[in-house]
Amino acid sequence: MAPMTTAGEEMYALVERLYPLCRSITGDGVRATLDIVGEYVPLRVHEVPTGTQVLDWTVPQEWNIRDAYIADAAGRRVVDFAASSLHVLGYSVPVSATMPLAELRGHLHTLPDHPSWVPYRTSYYKPEWGFCLAQETLDALPDGEYEVRIDSTLADGHLTYAEHVVPGQVTDEVIVSCHVCHPSLANDNLAGIAVAVFLARALAERTPYYTYRFLFAPGTIGAITWLARNAERVDRVKHGLVLACAGDPGRLTYKRSRRGDAEIDRVMRHVLAASERPHHITEFTPYGYDERQFCSPGFDLGVGSLSRTPYAGYPEYHTSADDLDFVSPEAMADTLAVCREAFAVLDRNRRYVNLSPYGEPQLGRRGLYDSLGGRSDAKQAQMAMLWVLSLSDGEHSLLDVAERAGLPFDTVAAAAGALHGAELIKA
Repeated sequence: MAPMTTAGEEMYALVERLYPLCRSITGDGVRATLDIVGEYVPLRVHEVPTGTQVLDWTVPQEWNIRDAYIADAAGRRVVDFAASSLHVLGYSVPVSATMPLAELRGHLHTLPDHPSWVPYRTSYYKPEWGFCLAQETLDALPDGEYEVRIDSTLADGHLTYAEHVVPGQVTDEVIVSCHVCHPSLANDNLAGIAVAVFLARALAERTPYYTYRFLFAPGTIGAITWLARNAERVDRVKHGLVLACAGDPGRLTYKRSRRGDAEIDRVMRHVLAASERPHHITEFTPYGYDERQFCSPGFDLGVGSLSRTPYAGYPEYHTSADDLDFVSPEAMADTLAVCREAFAVLDRNRRYVNLSPYGEPQLGRRGLYDSLGGRSDAKQAQMAMLWVLSLSDGEHSLLDVAERAGLPFDTVAAAAGALHGAELIKA
């Protein structure tokens, strides 16, 4: 019998499928990416026309590319878009010309410190054209004439993004966001897409308390567009998490929301500490991924960001070295597990009111002590009941109880469930 495929292996297989596609902030590469994601979870795809005003921004023209290359005098392609989508400056305007190497150099981007790597560069809002290549490739080019061809179009079209919703018991929402605008970069952000997809599937296996809205959108302009189109209902968003760089071998990193003490911040801190995983928690900065849009002062949503090694924190970032060998099933599975653990806490983190607040209620008479018989953690479970009763004043959450009592959240939540069943507390 063949071994069962693990979630990590399935996520890695999804990254493999998405890796060859040329993505940008608009265009058919985004649509092709969403078509594949839609095979895993149903998506509602939105097309927003060029020129649409979205907050302080305007939806740009749509960019598509079919082919691009630099060829030497013998017609040999020395740089070829067909070999890697990183070879073309993102959003390059079309060009068809022949020019000497001296003139061409002004349009070439390399990484001298990593001569075998190809950089990822873009020019979204300024008309430019260019190629990205390894420094060692450039160094090997002799002087002479080169044919330069970029078969692209920049024309009125649409910005494309998609949503997947996991319905909950309440209409209050948790946003999970990842960007879909980067080309062949496995960690940034194909791993984030894969973790989001499999997190959505895991949540759908039960009926969560919150409604979970997954956003698959191009970075910056995509989140801004979503916020502009949903400004009247954004008050439903109670918590949020941006996923990025989710598959590299580094330790987990959580970046707090702008508020710094949002519930998602506390939940992630508790889960990471309780798991004893190597991790790092950083303060909010207005630079990074789309948490900075959701946390902008006009919206001020409680949205943090989870990654492994943060953006720009590893040499491979935005280079061809961020390839399929740089990410692993194990790292993506670990990121997914932390997300599941965090949302399990978030979904159960209630505030209760003690219905028998005058003195300690008799737990034995209600069979609550008997229910603990034989449990290895009976003493801990008993203490959890007492702590829940003590702090069920409508002001303290179960996470407050767990942190103050120094008890596992699961133990506290189980105690609250038993006390609720005995009608000693109410939500």
